Amino acid sequence: MLTGNKLGVGGVPLAGEDLRPQNSVYPRGEGPDRPAWLAFDKQVLCFDAYFQESITERREEQYRIRKCRVYFYPEDDTVQVVEQRQNNVGFPQGTILKRHRVPLPTPNDDRFFTYDQFNVGAEVSLYGRVYKLIDCDPFTRNFLTKLGVRVPPGFAAPEDPFLKHRHTSDGTQNPLRPYERIDSLKQFINHDTHVLRFWGVWDDSESLYGDVRNFVVHYFLADDTMEVREILPPNSGRDAPPIYLSRSRLPKDFNGLRLPGENAQRTVLNVFGQLNKQRWILDNLKTGAVDQKYYSDQDLAIGQLINVYERKVLLTDCDEFTRNYYRSKYGVQDFTPINYSKENDYKALRQSYPYTGFGSEEDSLNSTKKLLPEPVKKDFNKFMGFDRQGLESNVLRFMAKVITKDPIQAARRFVISYYLADDTINIHEPPVRNSGIGGGKFLERQKVKKPNQPRYPLEVSEYFNGTDFYVGARVIINGFDFYIYDADEYAYKLMEKECYSFSVANQKLILEKLRQYLTNNTDAVAQFEQHDPQRKGYFGYETFYGLMKNLVGNVLVDHEIITIARYYAQKSLKEHDIYSIVAVAQEHLRKNNYEHLLPLKENFIKRDRNRNGRLSTEDVRNAVRSVHVPLPDYLLDTLLTRMTQEDGCIDYNDILGALNWRELPISKPIPTDADEQDNFASTGHSDDPKMADKTIHERKRFNVEYSIMLQDLGINTSHPLSTLGTSNN
Repeated sequence: MLTGNKLGVGGVPLAGEDLRPQNSVYPRGEGPDRPAWLAFDKQVLCFDAYFQESITERREEQYRIRKCRVYFYPEDDTVQVVEQRQNNVGFPQGTILKRHRVPLPTPNDDRFFTYDQFNVGAEVSLYGRVYKLIDCDPFTRNFLTKLGVRVPPGFAAPEDPFLKHRHTSDGTQNPLRPYERIDSLKQFINHDTHVLRFWGVWDDSESLYGDVRNFVVHYFLADDTMEVREILPPNSGRDAPPIYLSRSRLPKDFNGLRLPGENAQRTVLNVFGQLNKQRWILDNLKTGAVDQKYYSDQDLAIGQLINVYERKVLLTDCDEFTRNYYRSKYGVQDFTPINYSKENDYKALRQSYPYTGFGSEEDSLNSTKKLLPEPVKKDFNKFMGFDRQGLESNVLRFMAKVITKDPIQAARRFVISYYLADDTINIHEPPVRNSGIGGGKFLERQKVKKPNQPRYPLEVSEYFNGTDFYVGARVIINGFDFYIYDADEYAYKLMEKECYSFSVANQKLILEKLRQYLTNNTDAVAQFEQHDPQRKGYFGYETFYGLMKNLVGNVLVDHEIITIARYYAQKSLKEHDIYSIVAVAQEHLRKNNYEHLLPLKENFIKRDRNRNGRLSTEDVRNAVRSVHVPLPDYLLDTLLTRMTQEDGCIDYNDILGALNWRELPISKPIPTDADEQDNFASTGHSDDPKMADKTIHERKRFNVEYSIMLQDLGINTSHPLSTLGTSNN
């Protein structure tokens, strides 16, 4: 059977047909027409309502008044009913009617609710349940008023007899001692994760087989509980439980275990009565309460004895957090630890066996410590951190000579190489012409023991490490007394870079030593200014070195004086023309008989991806190093710096032409003054034996700005600081 409205012939309505609209009809407003889902988007009409529910199961009540809210959505004429939640009502609450279009009661069930059927005071029947609308929110009242609907004032819902009975019965109950309520939440929030730590001992030596036992006592400030853990040394013969005393409140006086319920927060009286069918009441007068006192933070201190269930534990020390806590809260200043020990304490020593001479000491001695021998574990992190990485060799090279009365042996010079990756040492003797000594390898690369150690030790021998090598040190290697008088530039820079491992290259520590010594020395400034009559604020390195040796020679070693001199060195680099630099480079290549430039050219072309004949400075440096062109680092850097153009690139054809000493030779220029002659002599690595006794800083002849150093030390000078810059190496 077909239902719904049908039109007649020509679209003319039939007689008796219902032509009312199926949806809400709103009056036209100003502006363009918009659909309802767009015009009333996110707009909801909210009504406060209630409905009456009959109760037939209880004689105390016949009905209940259930309060709810009715929501009407104008965008699609949907209705939703949500009941307000209340505590302890005994039935489920929440959404009573999900959002959807609700049909009208019969016989109009073919139509749906619209906005004009909702108003304050109206009764709405939704699926047989009648809701009384008692009020609405301001938006709903304003919305209906604009549509021309008169909205009556709201009124209160009738009182629910069941809730009235519940409130009356709840009001007759006695409070659970509210005057004893302790706000533990505030204490927990303020002191969560705050733990006081004490170390203590329990002397149980008077009992049979007893001894002194060590404990760690934790006091938790969040809830005033305590925890005790025992410290067991290896091979103590005792079981290692995870905890000695579980976390709980520790009573001061222990008189045995109490019966269950004897020490409780609330005392329950065993009585009978007919009031509300209750057969127990709480003891509000606390007639049977137990007065138990517990330890608090006020009772804990170093030297205090605490009773841990009849075990007297002496607190001997505490951590830094505990000290700060008692210092700030109680003003305690004395935290001297107690050294508690017994005279007859005996600690069994592990027996070691001497080195047999087979294999390394570490491997042989390690095999005696375990039943199953294990290989020696090397410091892999140190090896990876200081192993050779590209051009960074991480090798410290020092110049040394032998301290001896033999003039021939005293004239010999050695290069000591220390490898930071594995603490090995290599000694090489550079050959000197007409010396009668061939030179070459003096000591194979190996770890070297320090002197005065047994040949077959019971423990691993002590070897030389990086801190034993510095300028001014004396080291005895295999019976030879070496005096280190110089180091190469790379060693100085690497030690200054790792200054936290090398104290002699730590500029801050050295200045602190000078500050403590020169502050009380009133003649220090006068001696500095005496060597600077023109008051320039600087003088030469040799003058600075000699003056520092006289002033602080017994406080600072030579390496520390050199570090300060390098830190306050004056920027006085001399700019040589490009022809002088190229001439020196060609002289190096000529002495080494290097003329194979074809591999270098092929390397340049391989790196030139743009095929424009230009490469970056770093690519040119890597290419030169990859084919092992015999040029020193300082000379190569100077040459590349002068040939670098504004865009940071170099025409590698110019480099090839500059290094081609065979076809494009450039004569070496003659220095004009004595300083440049010394610089060129040092640059060319002269074979003059006298030059070997001079350090690289003496050959460079740079100036040191002592006035800035005195200013950093807080010592006033009689002249202004030098305006020249400093290079903090």
